[in-house]
Amino acid sequence: MNVIIIEDEKPSARRLQRMLSTIGIEAETMLHSVEESIDWFQNNEHPDIIFLDIQLSDGLSFEIFETLEINSAVIFTTAYDEYALQAFKLNSIDYLLKPIDEDELQAAIKQYKSTTQQQKSVTLDFNDIKKLLVNPIEREYKKRFSVKVGQHLKLINIEDIECIYSENKGTYAHTVEGRNYLLDLTLDQLEDELEPHMFYRTSRKFYVNINAIKDIISYTNSRLQIKLNHYNEQDVIVARERVKDFKNWLE
Repeated sequence: MNVIIIEDEKPSARRLQRMLSTIGIEAETMLHSVEESIDWFQNNEHPDIIFLDIQLSDGLSFEIFETLEINSAVIFTTAYDEYALQAFKLNSIDYLLKPIDEDELQAAIKQYKSTTQQQKSVTLDFNDIKKLLVNPIEREYKKRFSVKVGQHLKLINIEDIECIYSENKGTYAHTVEGRNYLLDLTLDQLEDELEPHMFYRTSRKFYVNINAIKDIISYTNSRLQIKLNHYNEQDVIVARERVKDFKNWLE
C-alpha cells in the first residue's frame, strides 16, 4: 500500500508515520505545505491513501484539490470538533481527530480496504466541505450543569467554571468560587458539549476556560504551563504537540 502524509507539524507527521509502521504500512513521503504537495503530485505517481491535515502552514489543504486532480483516497487528520466534521460524513470522506488514536487509525485503514474502487473514485465536492468547516452550522452548547450536593441538586453556569479535570476516574468542575463538583460525564463525552471558543482541552486530563487564564508560562520540553485565577491543585500543562493549536485558539 502506497501512503503519504501531508501535515505541517513535523512531530505530528512523525508520530503518525510511526503508528502506521506498527501496523505494517510504511509512509516514506511526508509533505508539509500546499505548495510542496502540489509540486510533489505533479512529479510523482499518486498514492493509494493520503493522510491529510486540513490547515497547513501556507493555507487550507483543499487548495491542492482545487489545483490538481488527485487520484487517491483521502483520510483527513484534524483537530476540528466532531460536529463541524459532519461535512465529511455527508461526503463519505473518512477522518481522524487529533491526537490520533491507534484503534481509530486501524479502523480507517480497514474501512479503506473494504471500500470498492468505484466508491474510491467518487468526485468529492471540497467547496461544500470547506464552507461547512469555515462556517460551521450553529449549534447549542451546554449552558449549565446540574450536580448533586448532599441531598440537593445545584446548578452551575458554564461561565462560572474555570476548568474541568479528571482525577481518580472522576470528572470534576472547578468553579470561580474555588469549589470542586463531581460531574456525571467523562472528558471525552464533554467534547461535543463545551463551547470550543470558551473551553480548550490542554491534555487528556484538563479543559480550561479562556476567561479563567491568569498567566501562561514557558515550560520544559517546549510545553506551556497555564495559571488559572483560582485553581492551583495540579499543574495545568499544554502538551508540546498541542501548543501551536492552543496559541491559535487564544487568538
